[in-house]
Amino acid sequence: MAPQTGTIRRPRSRRWPWITAGLLVPLVAAGGVIWALRTQGSPEETADRYLAAWTAQDYAGMRALVDDPPADFEARHKRFHADLKVTEATFRRHVPTGVFAATAEDTGGVVTFKARLSGRQLDWDYGGELRFVERDRMWKVAWSPAAMHPLLKAGRSLRVVEEKGDPLRVLAADGTPVNTPDAPGSVQQLVEGLKETYPDRFKAPGRYRIDLYEGNELIKTVVEAGGNRPIKTTLDLAVHRAGAASLEGVRKPASLVALRASTGEILAVVNKPGGFNRALLGKYPPGSTFKVVTASALVAGGVSPGEQVTCPAEKNIGGFPFHNAGFKDYGALTFQEAFAHSCNTTFGEMSVASLGGERLAEVARSFGFGTAITPGVPAVRAEFPDPKDDTDLASASIGQGRVLASPLNMASVAAAVASGAWVPPRLVIDEPTGQDSRPRPLEPAVVSALRKLMPAVVTDGTAHAVRFPAGTAGKTGTAEYGSGKEPPAHSWFIGYKGDVAFAVIVEGAGAGSAVAAPVAARFLNALP
Repeated sequence: MAPQTGTIRRPRSRRWPWITAGLLVPLVAAGGVIWALRTQGSPEETADRYLAAWTAQDYAGMRALVDDPPADFEARHKRFHADLKVTEATFRRHVPTGVFAATAEDTGGVVTFKARLSGRQLDWDYGGELRFVERDRMWKVAWSPAAMHPLLKAGRSLRVVEEKGDPLRVLAADGTPVNTPDAPGSVQQLVEGLKETYPDRFKAPGRYRIDLYEGNELIKTVVEAGGNRPIKTTLDLAVHRAGAASLEGVRKPASLVALRASTGEILAVVNKPGGFNRALLGKYPPGSTFKVVTASALVAGGVSPGEQVTCPAEKNIGGFPFHNAGFKDYGALTFQEAFAHSCNTTFGEMSVASLGGERLAEVARSFGFGTAITPGVPAVRAEFPDPKDDTDLASASIGQGRVLASPLNMASVAAAVASGAWVPPRLVIDEPTGQDSRPRPLEPAVVSALRKLMPAVVTDGTAHAVRFPAGTAGKTGTAEYGSGKEPPAHSWFIGYKGDVAFAVIVEGAGAGSAVAAPVAARFLNALP
């Protein structure tokens, strides 16, 4: 291929000393004055006009600047574009840089140019050169097929050729393909979500190369076909396997989501049974797992873990009776103990007396409620409607009423405590999601307090009977739905251990301590 620039060297003496700004130049000779005719313009100026005409596909304009053009000049250029399936082309003179930049005069009448060819099957840049001769006091292109591309000569052509492309691969974090028939069903659900988010990436891959032919004989491939860049995900298959194993034996619909708390990377999404991605698209009352948010608001308002509070079995708030699970009366106790035992009456009363709906809504937003979640696959946002009255506020403070969230939403709440900031969850790497990925730091005092409150649930509170590994922090949830004196309830557990945060829900399974918490413990104990 021709060099992209002319040879750079110091200018030598001009070979046409009579060329000046005028058309007729007087030269003094022994016999008197001789008048010499000037060659108009310069090769560079002619090149600019020629390349502009080529860009505009003005072949008549190009022909006028060529010395002795062939009869099929226009046809050859049209065929050049057709063989490469060009829809748009630009040609520009290459302007060398440097103190001693070469001109056409210094390079033997050669001007270099840059070409960019585009089409549905093509996006190609190359360098070429135009040679010039002086004819009738004008600079003209000494045309040959090499003026279109340096590799061309009589009988040769460049053609774009389609190859059968490899299917797009979707990769786990370790590079393992996961859009395969043997991938776990929950992972295949995520792949279907990726297809919905990035449909163009999953279209039949177009792989095209450019070949040089002599007649119909292939000489060589000039440009190799590009590969179809895979979609990389944050999935950790070992974490996924641990999540899937933890749900074995669970008879009701269930899901588990695990995140890397510090980054928001989704490590595992498990749904049982398949058919609906309840982990990302399910909208459930979060029940007492929402007390993590309410406790954050109370602590930010001055409540300390050791502060004395009361936890009666039942409390009328705004004209509606609220009660603890099993109507247990814990009497006077610390705020930490009220959190560990999941006292509904304590949290409902304190929210109305100390917070108000506007403040609780503000803190809920800091944990991602109301924020669109776009991790790379479809996902729902958590909802915290502004409370209408004291009863509505008390219900919202314990994750009931109109508060709704997915397991992914609640896993990100636990992750915020583990890392000290709410980080939008993400599944894809190096792909656009339209999501603001900036962390939302929590107040240091809130983080410090919650890191005492959540471990107490496991060591002394509602989940103390479950065999969690050391260092686990969490919160149970029993989220009522439907109607009746004893309505059914979803079983929840959210938490973290180290940099892994998670959420578990089992639909209609009752107490979080009885069903979801053991699932979470099995998950953590199975992690590598």
